[in-house]
Amino acid sequence: MKELTIEQIAEVLRSEDNIIILMHKSPDGDAVGSAYGLCLALRAIGKRAEPLCGDEIPRDYEFITEKFEHQEFDPSFVVSVDLATIQLLSGRAAEFADMVDLCIDHHASNTGYAKEGYVDGKKASCAEIVMDVIKALSSGFSKEIADALFTGICTDTGCFKYSSVSPSTHRAAAELMEYGADSTGICRRIFDTKSKEKLAMEKMVMETIKYYAGGRIALVCITNEIMEKSGAVQGDTDGIAAMPRQIEGVKIGVTLKEKENGEYRFSVRTGELIDASEICRKFGGGGHWAAAGCSIYADFETAREKMIEACKEALKEHGWTE
Repeated sequence: MKELTIEQIAEVLRSEDNIIILMHKSPDGDAVGSAYGLCLALRAIGKRAEPLCGDEIPRDYEFITEKFEHQEFDPSFVVSVDLATIQLLSGRAAEFADMVDLCIDHHASNTGYAKEGYVDGKKASCAEIVMDVIKALSSGFSKEIADALFTGICTDTGCFKYSSVSPSTHRAAAELMEYGADSTGICRRIFDTKSKEKLAMEKMVMETIKYYAGGRIALVCITNEIMEKSGAVQGDTDGIAAMPRQIEGVKIGVTLKEKENGEYRFSVRTGELIDASEICRKFGGGGHWAAAGCSIYADFETAREKMIEACKEALKEHGWTE
């Protein structure tokens, strides 16, 4: 992948039209906020642009998507945001996996799949990079753009509590508030509001918890049966991945999510010593040092055991044994 500067990215985007913006499967707030924020900015300078995700957008982000007007066109330029590897694409988005012209990302584990791109692994969120791109485009910041980007920043930082947060992260958030971002409303909606169905799902998920390696690994499962019994939707699973790692003594928290056709998606959360992205890279995934994901195609027991073995190997590298 040819590395570009922010200014060069803006030049490329000004010269293109009919732009599709790809998001990873099981989209989080950073993917949604970055894609919709960039899309709105491109439209503001007269471009036809459309965000695309193979999975349903979680209802937590309806305030971004509900009034969004979709456009129909034949794509001629493909951009990805917050996407470390093309293996994290699904559905219609996966059809463009080999056609990504431009990548904007903040994952140090990015595989360099695009023709050109900009990756800054020191940024706490992709939305911060998109914010810089929008400044270079000189499109301006509407309240809608500010809300989308603020959502990306606050969700990927756990409401500004992760170690990835830097002074520049806070400055970017403050600037977006000056542009009209509803910081209080967004944080309350995402972090302090849960449906009854989500609460029921969380209770069932925590009842599945199992410990390995002397309690240093904790794994929970989100099965299709749990989703059906609780009445929860896929977007309600956001935030579950952080729960196993919060348990005292746990070094690696793993969330296994059952999907269709023999796919099991794993979210891995670690602390300062263990690289979650390295664990997930063994299965074609990626992410950040402390938060990463991947998919394993196998039966339930095989998928779980493969992940646990990979986690145990990571512990052994640091002298931890069962």
